[in-house]
Amino acid sequence: MVTERSRVLVQRVALITGAARRIGACITRTLHQAGMDVVIHYRHSSQAAEALKRELEHERPDSVLLLPGDLLQTTALPGLIERVAEWRQRLDLLVNNASSFYPTTLERATETQWEELMGSNLKAPFFLSRAAAPLLRRSRGNIINMVDIHAERPLEDYSIYSMAKAGNAMMVKSLARELGPEVRVNGIAPGIILWPEADATAQERETALTRTALQRPGRPEDIARTLLFLVRDADYITGQIIAVDGGRSVQQ
Repeated sequence: MVTERSRVLVQRVALITGAARRIGACITRTLHQAGMDVVIHYRHSSQAAEALKRELEHERPDSVLLLPGDLLQTTALPGLIERVAEWRQRLDLLVNNASSFYPTTLERATETQWEELMGSNLKAPFFLSRAAAPLLRRSRGNIINMVDIHAERPLEDYSIYSMAKAGNAMMVKSLARELGPEVRVNGIAPGIILWPEADATAQERETALTRTALQRPGRPEDIARTLLFLVRDADYITGQIIAVDGGRSVQQ
């Protein structure tokens, strides 16, 4: 049965950065299932992006655009938005998901690491949002940033990453003021959803899980469903960051 609620996102367009793998791919699948046409941005993951495109277009032909690009090349960001506009002449949702994540101890941190972590987690989302703003205003659309619980609780040995995510959290609030009333801007702060690809030891995993109220990791679907709620069902929420962390943020 097709309901009014299920029609809300049909023929709307979403751009998801870092969309080919992990949480980004889950978000992309969820938005596509909800009726949106999706733009899969990727940098190096071309095979994964092409496989995801084939998967989704098997369900609904001509519903996916692949968009390669290095988000650290700030001057190229308006061109990425222009390609989206050429494809569907609109943009309804920007998901700033792409992110670098690795440790930078105070003694060993380099300027190159600073530039990459600040670039992927703060600078690129800001300038991509600026480039997308005219289209989003026209469609009365949304921006969703992937923040992190460590924007408030710094992660040991990850100082640059934590600072970048703190700036990302303030960007959510600042852009909500600047782009309202036409555009809503919100964030999601994941906790333990997927373990880093540089895998943690069993002891590190166990220790991390004991610090969550639910004593278990979440799933990418938990993030994707929260994002869908913010976009489809929460039209009076803006400037907010929802922690999806199993209660980690309320533990000591």
